[in-house]
Amino acid sequence: MLPEVHVAAPVERRRPPTPPPRIVTTQPPAPAPTQAQVVAKQNQAFDAARQTVLAPTGASSYQMSQESVESKPQGANAPLDKVLLQAPGVTQDSASSGELHIRNEHANVQYRINGIMLPDGVGAFGQIVDSAIIGNLNLITGALPAQYGLRTAGVVDIQTKASAFDNSGMVSLYGGSRGTITPSFEYGGTAGSTQYFLSGRYFGSDIGLENPTSAFNAIHDHTDQEKGFAYVSTVIDPTLRLTFMSGVSNSQYQIPNNPGQAPAFTAFGVRNFNSANLNETQHEFNQFNVLALQYSHDGLDVQTAYFNRTSVVHFTPDVIGDLIFNGVASDIYRQSVINGIQTDASYRLSDAHTLHAGFTVSAEQSLVNNASVLLPLDAAGAPVDAPFNVSDSSSKTGFLFGTYVGDEWKITNQLTLNAGLRFDQMMQYVDANQLSPRISLTWTPFDGTVFHAGYARYFTPPQQVLAAPTNLALVQGTTQQPEVNLNSPVLPERSHYFDVGVTQRVMPGLDVGVDAYYKIARDLLDDGQFGAAYVLTAFNYDKGENAGVELTAKYKNGNFSAYSNLAVAKQIATTVVSNQFLFAADELAFINSHYIYTDHAQFVSGSAGASYLWNGTRFSADLLYGSGLRNGFANTGTLPWYSQVNVGLSHEFKWLDDRKPTTLRFDVVNLFDTIYEIRDGSGIGVFAPQFGPRRGFFVGISQKL
Repeated sequence: MLPEVHVAAPVERRRPPTPPPRIVTTQPPAPAPTQAQVVAKQNQAFDAARQTVLAPTGASSYQMSQESVESKPQGANAPLDKVLLQAPGVTQDSASSGELHIRNEHANVQYRINGIMLPDGVGAFGQIVDSAIIGNLNLITGALPAQYGLRTAGVVDIQTKASAFDNSGMVSLYGGSRGTITPSFEYGGTAGSTQYFLSGRYFGSDIGLENPTSAFNAIHDHTDQEKGFAYVSTVIDPTLRLTFMSGVSNSQYQIPNNPGQAPAFTAFGVRNFNSANLNETQHEFNQFNVLALQYSHDGLDVQTAYFNRTSVVHFTPDVIGDLIFNGVASDIYRQSVINGIQTDASYRLSDAHTLHAGFTVSAEQSLVNNASVLLPLDAAGAPVDAPFNVSDSSSKTGFLFGTYVGDEWKITNQLTLNAGLRFDQMMQYVDANQLSPRISLTWTPFDGTVFHAGYARYFTPPQQVLAAPTNLALVQGTTQQPEVNLNSPVLPERSHYFDVGVTQRVMPGLDVGVDAYYKIARDLLDDGQFGAAYVLTAFNYDKGENAGVELTAKYKNGNFSAYSNLAVAKQIATTVVSNQFLFAADELAFINSHYIYTDHAQFVSGSAGASYLWNGTRFSADLLYGSGLRNGFANTGTLPWYSQVNVGLSHEFKWLDDRKPTTLRFDVVNLFDTIYEIRDGSGIGVFAPQFGPRRGFFVGISQKL
């Protein structure tokens, strides 16, 4: 038998898989940024550096963006004071009494545009700043750091529109009830390394000032107002920027009449006069210029600015009518011209320490003329129909100087201590100075929770034109002879201020906050209208206290946003220590022996609003609430509470170009036509009644260019 033969099959080696063919794609290079984009990025860096210089660390801050302003009823057509009424602790007042109050203070509000403080004007009403320029608005209150001085009740810090430099603009026409019409325009762009922005607005209406009656239409209440604003910024190199700003407002007001008033005097042989036919007017002019140079490099940020402001107010009386009703007809002219320099700097010494320092110096030339027609008194004290002229004039060149140093110390990632020292000197009708320490703590224990607490010593000079002395010798033996012949000079206010608060993010989109403050003041400043002329005069209380609590809430979810604010506050004072002649003898004696409420103190105030964008249509509403200002003898009474609801509707139509829509809007002011009094003509420094606005319907159209 043959042997069995086994043959092994050869092992087949597997060929490696063939890789798929490689497809090489060439990505196009990213387009080089345009010159406008490069300049915009450089300016954004400078803006961020400026915010570092003036950071309000430790203070209470409430922000409104350009979007939030435009999403309210009336949008940017609403005056700036109406926009501010939707912030916490801001209460409504009549135009003759300052239009608004922050934390129950009279005036004492500081306005800044891009970090530059605007000097005080002399007008009793009328806003120089138009809401249309707002890119971001920040209301800063509480214990302010050392870089904020002079006006300290609140700082209205406005950053101009950053989105306005894309070679585009807008034209708008808005108007409605009672002959209201307000055309406006704005345009901005970039040319080389320069950004520019221009805006202008005209406002004409038959509701210029508050109606002294509850009637639907006021008598003799027309106003014509023009406003303009210009902004030019040039980046010289990556470390240096030059900015110029200029603003102007020119306004003419008719003073509204209160019919049915009983004549009290005889003048030029006339005894009977219909108060509905009075013809009083007031003209106001304000203009400012700012030239600022900003340097930012290697941790050092500096901004130096030259500023000037010219402000004029002129009240023209109805000579015969004012004599018949008031016993005096005063032609009042006030002018203020201010020039100054402001420098602010910060230096990041290390990751933990940022140093702040700066100074402000200004010179003011003021002129106050009061040309009055008076009636003499006979031996028995009765007025005699023999009018004669008296002229009281006061001019002054005054100076203000302030300087500060501070250290923002980041102790840990959660805890920051801000300490500073400020010195202020005034040389006006009174010379005075003060060294003021400031200290605050900010604690962020975890994301979404921020505590702050602080103390500040404040020094507040009076406005020079409001502190001008009155020559009482000129009015002795006339219908204007005061009951109290005492005319002590107006003093600067000195105060201790304590503030503590917390903000909490409850859930995504919902932030709530609470803030409490307490102020102890000596020589508390106050202003009032003590005659028919719509101008204010300053005086001091020896002691004052101001305390309050503010609650805030904001919510945003997609196209829906809402907010609510509630404030409870109390300001009391005692003993008038300057311009005592403004008061009746019995009222002055009562104030000197009692603590009284100041006339602008309002116990409860609130605001709320909501906005929803649906398929290009925006629905909006807001609310104002007040428990009533003070009235009666020595402010012992209170006006009734009030509320006002406004609604708005707007829609964008992209008829011509998706990038250049046409916007139509419809607004209703005081939807329920609530009749309420802001003032009733009584109380300290209150001359005439003023009512809130009656219901009004307004429509507008705007076209983006």
